[in-house]
Amino acid sequence: MILQALTRYYEILRDDPDVEIAPFGYSTAGVSFALNISADGELLDVLPLFVQVPRGKKMREVPRPMFVPEQVKRAGSSPKANFLCDNSAFVLGISAKDEDKPGYSAKRFASFKDLHRKILEDVESDAARAVLAFLEKHDPATARQHLAIAPHLGRLLEGGNIVFMFQGNFAHEDPAIRQAWEAYKAGQDAVEMQCLVTGEVAPVARLHPGLKRIRGGRPTGATLVGFNLDAFTSYGRSQGLNAPVSQKATFAYTTALNYLLSDANPNGQMHVSDTTIVYWAESTSRAHEAAFAFLLSPDSLPDEDAENESRREAERALRTIAKSIRQGKPLDLDTLMSDLGGENPRFYVLGLAPNSARVSVRFFITDPFRQMVEHVMAHYQDLEIEKEYADQPTYISVWSILNETVSQKSREKSPQPLLGGAVMRSILANAPYPAALYNAIITRIRADMDDTQKHIKKINYVRAAVVKAYLLRKYRHRSDNPFKEVLTMALNEQSTHPAYVLGRLFAWLERAQQAAIGNVNASIKDRYFTSACANPASVFPVLLRLAHHHFSKAEYGKYIENQVESLLEKLEGKPFPSRLALDEQGVFILGYYHQRAAWHKNNEKEAEGSTAVEA
Repeated sequence: MILQALTRYYEILRDDPDVEIAPFGYSTAGVSFALNISADGELLDVLPLFVQVPRGKKMREVPRPMFVPEQVKRAGSSPKANFLCDNSAFVLGISAKDEDKPGYSAKRFASFKDLHRKILEDVESDAARAVLAFLEKHDPATARQHLAIAPHLGRLLEGGNIVFMFQGNFAHEDPAIRQAWEAYKAGQDAVEMQCLVTGEVAPVARLHPGLKRIRGGRPTGATLVGFNLDAFTSYGRSQGLNAPVSQKATFAYTTALNYLLSDANPNGQMHVSDTTIVYWAESTSRAHEAAFAFLLSPDSLPDEDAENESRREAERALRTIAKSIRQGKPLDLDTLMSDLGGENPRFYVLGLAPNSARVSVRFFITDPFRQMVEHVMAHYQDLEIEKEYADQPTYISVWSILNETVSQKSREKSPQPLLGGAVMRSILANAPYPAALYNAIITRIRADMDDTQKHIKKINYVRAAVVKAYLLRKYRHRSDNPFKEVLTMALNEQSTHPAYVLGRLFAWLERAQQAAIGNVNASIKDRYFTSACANPASVFPVLLRLAHHHFSKAEYGKYIENQVESLLEKLEGKPFPSRLALDEQGVFILGYYHQRAAWHKNNEKEAEGSTAVEA
């Protein structure tokens, strides 16, 4: 399914005039230098091909991306050469490894020369004859002292790709050479089998090209489909024959996926923990992809009046999303789909994670675009909870959620590797959130103490929203949902659920302490919250005895005392529970948060009222 979808997407990209994508038999590679050669094979000059690209606020020099003959996949220290584009060890017979490994470059230069003799020997082209002449004349033993090579020697030995230039044109772009290369590719020995992707009987790819720019993966590329041990083979078939994919399908899916992972993709990839996420619509329009990206990253929305030349067709859709998010309102899905031209293509989201030399699929979700957006919006809706402060975001991003699972005092700020992928899968499939997310949030609530300097708050807006959303999804389809009445956006004063009432009670007892003695180094929340949440019977009698002293000292002590008594009445004289289950602890946290958020809301209303009176 994944390979088929990517193969179809390659066809879409190939037909898109705004997208430059390699044709079959070629690949995109970064090229550092060109060797300018004469008709008789003399090296005239070495031309740097680096280009400046923005990296954050700075410009960085990188090799120039070019379409070159498809490069081979090397296993370990394989001396197998590429055609007309390779590093200095192959093209010039020199390498930084020559001192430690005598013969390292000589073996590779010989391989490079043999390949080009085989392909170019009978080609009627001045460029082909010039390349062959160069390879015959070039002497690796004196290459480092060559007048054209010496000024660039240090950078040449860094391992960047080198191509040939003849009479102002790149040799690999010569029509006769291209024809010879394509004939060579078609005539290579390959076993013909039925392709698992297309169903056609065709030459099978033995090795699949690597995927680059996967976070944490090898810079040289990692394999999505591959077998390298006897234990992975079936019926005596090794490597690519064990899962036969034709050469064309292999090229198509890897080229499409590398495009999605590259800077050439205007919508880019996302990263959650160790998972690299790519996404695409089965459509010639890029608008759906842009809209999806901004839906998952509401913090990165463009200015309302921003013009983005590369996404003209997406501008209206992005502004529709931006307007809803900035105003804190639900997204008008009908308007969004209208802005996107009414098209509802199938949409794909693929999460990839590094696994040594291979790639693991964290998740693969596909649905019609509208349904995918509905799932994302359902996620935001389930997270909705009363804000403590008006400037807090209505749409809580995935990254904000995962950030709350990590201690802000630790050096390692990355969430658990598997957690990000599991959360994204839950969002996109509209499924219950992973228990690991809930457990991580509860763990942080238990372990953290309020610290204004480090911006740490034991129970904050995001953590409370996650607790509510997790329980809401877990119990949504159960007929015996015991928490239905408290899994609300705001305070439910009528609820008599013991855990919820106890959470509210703890908030009032904390307020009594603050009203009586102000801020202290260790409040009852710092000392007792974790125990009160898990084992109420062992803590609340102590807190109630302390509260009587606070009531007498507080300016509005009698009012607070009445609120405490009202909550105790909701418990209907039943003893405090000896322990609360993990889900009940979440309800306790919600009760506490809802109560405090209600106070903030009332304070804001009172402040607005007094300002209006003064005006």
